[in-house]
Amino acid sequence: MSLAVIANLAVFVCILFFLFTQQRKSSTLSRLVLLGLVFGSAYGLLIHVIYGEGNPLIKQTLEWVNVVGSGYVGLLKMVIMPLVLISMISAVVKLDSSGSLGKISGLTIGVLLFTTMISALIGIAVTQVFGLSAAGLSEGVRETARMAVLETRIGSVADLTIPQMLVSFIPTNPFADLTGARSTSIIAVVIFGILVGIAARHVMKEKQELESPIRTFVDAVQSIVMRLVRMIIALTPYGIAALMAKVVATSSLNDILSLIGFIVASYFAIFLMFLVHGLLVSLVGVSPAEYFKRIWPVLTFAFTSRSSAATIPLNVEAQITKLKVPPAIANLAATFGATIGQNGCAGIYPAMLAVMVAPTVGINPMDVNFILSLVAIITISSFGIAGVGGGATFAALIVLPAMGLPVTIAALLISIEPLIDMARTALNVSGSMTAGTITSRLLGDKKEIKKEFDNVTA
Repeated sequence: MSLAVIANLAVFVCILFFLFTQQRKSSTLSRLVLLGLVFGSAYGLLIHVIYGEGNPLIKQTLEWVNVVGSGYVGLLKMVIMPLVLISMISAVVKLDSSGSLGKISGLTIGVLLFTTMISALIGIAVTQVFGLSAAGLSEGVRETARMAVLETRIGSVADLTIPQMLVSFIPTNPFADLTGARSTSIIAVVIFGILVGIAARHVMKEKQELESPIRTFVDAVQSIVMRLVRMIIALTPYGIAALMAKVVATSSLNDILSLIGFIVASYFAIFLMFLVHGLLVSLVGVSPAEYFKRIWPVLTFAFTSRSSAATIPLNVEAQITKLKVPPAIANLAATFGATIGQNGCAGIYPAMLAVMVAPTVGINPMDVNFILSLVAIITISSFGIAGVGGGATFAALIVLPAMGLPVTIAALLISIEPLIDMARTALNVSGSMTAGTITSRLLGDKKEIKKEFDNVTA
């Protein structure tokens, strides 16, 4: 290890130590996350400016910095499946009636799909307003390599039918799904947890002497898992700092400038969809300003990690403690939202690509039939999109062939993919929290819940 790398790491350690001192002073998580975001970005920009793009010293430095960032993300991924499983079991065991579960699930998924439809329409409109087109996009070495990869993947998703997607949700091997073996593993674990919970309810009715031990066991396991979640969430500022350092240090200014139009249009569409989320929660009595203030740390992590799935623990915790969403609804919204109806990755992105590439094959993107077909396919295909980095590309591989459009454009945008994917992921997570908030308000006492919400400290 060279002296330059040691010096770089010494600066980063100082940043981590500063965050630690602030945490010891009982600073709020929101403030700590903001500090991590600012200092991590500044650190990444500093080494990028000093050494220049592509310098081996940056790569060597980030290998060590990434221990913190990837380590934090790894810990969150570690707790996802145990959290989802025990939360689903607990939610069903504690429900007043089995019918409540159907209402919660149906309404949550309905909100997720509704917002996906809106996001698709926004993507179509913004692409037209900005006049974006696939014509003129250059194909370099990285784009050519990416196209080769996409061609190997398209065969696995182009012929995917709706019945096949529904069958993939069934937990044929729950132990494999607990390892995240499939893109639909989270939904499969949700279903498995619900079934186990239903079985537990039947056992409690049939053998009343087991009701108390079952409830005690479920409560104990859930308490342990939630305590583990809070322990990991306490590491969020350090993870944010490391993740932002990597993002900024490895960004290419030339690539960003060459596709600035698509970047600006994407962020504008995402911004509009955030406004839609704010409008929707306001309709159920929640202040949009307070709503976004309280979920900001969660959105920040989603932005830097580019993983809706990894954000599930923070998502659930924020819904329960900050938004006063009941645990059953919070867990269903967070887990469903990680793989169903992702507003950014499965809504806006494929819609924009389809409108951009349609004219190259002689299709009018403003044709009503084209728009209706595109929105319908996007909404249906949003089931089962993996909540990890690259999920948007997977969505595009389903939507574009289904519309008879080439997928080459997905490869041509590889240079700026991470930059846009960060905002898309934050929007995905906001969509799931919006669904949880709306569901809890519609199924509960609105006045009482709003009062409880207003009394929660930020």
